[in-house]
Amino acid sequence: MRIFVTGATGFLGSAIVQQLLAAGHQVLGLTRSDRGATALESWGAKAHFGDLDDFASLQHGADLADAVIHTAFNHDFSTFVANCEADGKVIGAMGEALAGSSRPMVITSFVAMGTTEPGKPATEAGYNVLTPNPRKATEIAGVSLLERGVNASFVRLPQVHDTVRQGLITPLIELAREKGVAAYIGEGKNRWSAVHVSDAVRLYVLAVERGIAGARYNAVAEEGITTKDIADVIGQGLGVPVRSIDADKASDHFGWLGNFAAHDMSASSLETQQKTGWRPVGPGLIEDLRHMQYR
Repeated sequence: MRIFVTGATGFLGSAIVQQLLAAGHQVLGLTRSDRGATALESWGAKAHFGDLDDFASLQHGADLADAVIHTAFNHDFSTFVANCEADGKVIGAMGEALAGSSRPMVITSFVAMGTTEPGKPATEAGYNVLTPNPRKATEIAGVSLLERGVNASFVRLPQVHDTVRQGLITPLIELAREKGVAAYIGEGKNRWSAVHVSDAVRLYVLAVERGIAGARYNAVAEEGITTKDIADVIGQGLGVPVRSIDADKASDHFGWLGNFAAHDMSASSLETQQKTGWRPVGPGLIEDLRHMQYR
């Protein structure tokens, strides 16, 4: 297949591009810069110049492809709500280009969309539109495409990690460096699920090759690591103390991260593994945190 990938030069997208190429697919990668185009071409992909704000360029990229994998997202959390709303519009725009065909579109969602009961792991079957997280706009937009006959499916992500980046844990590390303390809230028993980037990209390839409309895949290797365990290893890596923060003081300490730090983001991938044969084999989150270069 010829697959159009948004976010093609990002942390996750670049790994997906290279995995797709290794699997024998052709890749058309969205980029805004000559530098990004050079990287894509060096891997064996073709560059498609465009921008998330330029719907015409996105639709043209989708028109040229047999399938779409959407990983691009603006991670500026100072405008998080607006970014989530914009992502929904991007998905809608690309969906228009795919309407009337069976060409698959794999949309990047997040595991909390599958949470139906507090404190219990999110599942693929769950679809929680009542979550307060504005990122729900992404999956809501995808469901709207399904209702219009577009072949949309979802890969739901936990904290995606290697020894350089670890999702929301990366800004947690920077915060601990700035504050001189690695913190967690209360007893730190709330859990975050995780997956190594190499495992996540294999699931994207499976999802686009399967092309099953409405499918939801949880890219989860570890169901949940407590936030206290995460803080402990960050503290060891940075050489700073580890401390519990009272819930009523969380926003003062964590800032925008406080919206996530107190939440349980555990998730299961049992259904995904049973249906696809996908098995995560990469290093665990704590192992990667222990081996990263904190300096």
